[in-house]
Amino acid sequence: MGATRIIAVRHGETAWNVDTRIQGQLDIGLNAHGLWQAQRVGLALADETIDHIYSSDLSRAHSTAQAIAQHALQPTARSVRLHTGLRERGFGTFEGQTWAAIAEQWPEESRRWKTRDPHFAPPGGETPTQLLARVSRTVNEIAAQHLGEHIVLVAHGGVMDMLYRMATQQELHAPRTWELGNAAINRLLWTPDALTLVGWADTRHLDATALDESST
Repeated sequence: MGATRIIAVRHGETAWNVDTRIQGQLDIGLNAHGLWQAQRVGLALADETIDHIYSSDLSRAHSTAQAIAQHALQPTARSVRLHTGLRERGFGTFEGQTWAAIAEQWPEESRRWKTRDPHFAPPGGETPTQLLARVSRTVNEIAAQHLGEHIVLVAHGGVMDMLYRMATQQELHAPRTWELGNAAINRLLWTPDALTLVGWADTRHLDATALDESST
């Protein structure tokens, strides 16, 4: 049976990440550190044979994907394919708000969000159940087109969380014990029967000296 190797990467840092402000599907760009992280992950993957790169159409993910494509060996991976199915969870009225402001203004909604109620959505947003269905559908659609190939998916923290849960059969309400770091490298294997975890949260390339030629 054929398989698709997947590298899943969360976008680089944004100013709103630093401020603990909910971005959701608002189009927030990378900050200076996020641009640096994007280049680092691009360099870290430069020696790998990557056939295709897919990205959320939100600029923080697209910019990160472009940095990876810039260093790609395969001509087919030098252009990024945008897919709205890789967008962050829609957070409706929470978007643009800090975690502290949400807790103050909407205490009951904040409680349901923080306890991972699978059926809770902020007004105008998505539930975790809806997000899981969207991410599953998107990954299955993309990966099925690339059996035997190696692809990169650049997306968001909520998408990374769903990929981990899918690959490890974690329930949506289960407490998160895994990292969702900006520009971390996560590896999965997709077959028509299952999504399997290969490696998670590799951030060695973000060590300031990890890719510094002068240190070798």
